[in-house]
Amino acid sequence: MIEPKFTFSDLLINNIKKIAIIIAELNNRSFPKTVLATFEQKANSLSAHASTSIEGNPLPLTEVKRLLRSKPENIRATEREVLNYNRILETINERMKKGPIAIDLDFICDVQREVTAALIEKLRWGMMRKEPVFVSDPRSGKTVYWPPDHQDVPKLMRGLIQFVQGKRQHLDPLILAGIFHKAFVIIHPFMDGNGRTARLVTKALLADMGLNTFNLFSFENYYNNNVAAYFRHVGLVGNYYDLANSIDFTPWLEYFTGGIIDELLRVKKELEVETGSPEFTLHSHHKKMLQYIQNNGFITDRDYSKLTRRAKATRSLDFKKMLAMGLIERFGKGRLTHYKRRP
Repeated sequence: MIEPKFTFSDLLINNIKKIAIIIAELNNRSFPKTVLATFEQKANSLSAHASTSIEGNPLPLTEVKRLLRSKPENIRATEREVLNYNRILETINERMKKGPIAIDLDFICDVQREVTAALIEKLRWGMMRKEPVFVSDPRSGKTVYWPPDHQDVPKLMRGLIQFVQGKRQHLDPLILAGIFHKAFVIIHPFMDGNGRTARLVTKALLADMGLNTFNLFSFENYYNNNVAAYFRHVGLVGNYYDLANSIDFTPWLEYFTGGIIDELLRVKKELEVETGSPEFTLHSHHKKMLQYIQNNGFITDRDYSKLTRRAKATRSLDFKKMLAMGLIERFGKGRLTHYKRRP
């Protein structure tokens, strides 16, 4: 098991508190399911664009959105890279809705396999590297980091996974996910796809530990806004064996949590704008309906007519609106039709 060094600095503690407050505010509000579905789709396209852009993919966001809508059969490598990322991201989101995901070596290799499928030699899909690899500065072309020898990679990855599994009950999920992200990049376990795999698994790890708000935003977008800052914080310069015992994760964790705050605030603001439109505004009669359900367990059209004295056609529109917003559910048919609060 690895023993990463970090300090609970004032900035790190404040960032964790801010994230907890923002997530609590989001979780305590009811958003229309149509809006949440739209935001998840937007987050997926933004993540697919940002995470591949970080690695040098030239496709602009507008082209990525068009590509994800049409999903053509004949595609270039740059398009396949985006489609691969989006496909595994959607798969992870669907799996998370059904229950916890085991963050183990098999899962990590599966993610890398999907990320690199048809982009590199097939023998390297989902396989840890068996040869040396070097990290170069894309601007100068010079090697800036020498990762650990490939013979040490399996042991280091087992140690990282043991750390994540062993510290789940003892470390804040944000700290644990942040440490995983940087440690994974430092180990560099694959010949290709390390960055994309690290970001996808980190997102799954956050959700697996209860922070499932993260399917609505894209921390990859924050990194892509300043790629140089991301690489400076997440990577190392020099030889792994010279640096391994002196790595301080604190600056990265401050940056990592700061990025999450930035993205959560962006999404929170956009959600407030979206749900503040007339289509999603709750009026006094809507609130009376919800209050009646809370007091009585359910409401019928007859109950609602006595409560508000609105015309039958208007009442029907009210029920349709509340159903579309995901606030109520319909039960029964005909005269037995009644509505309850959606869990």
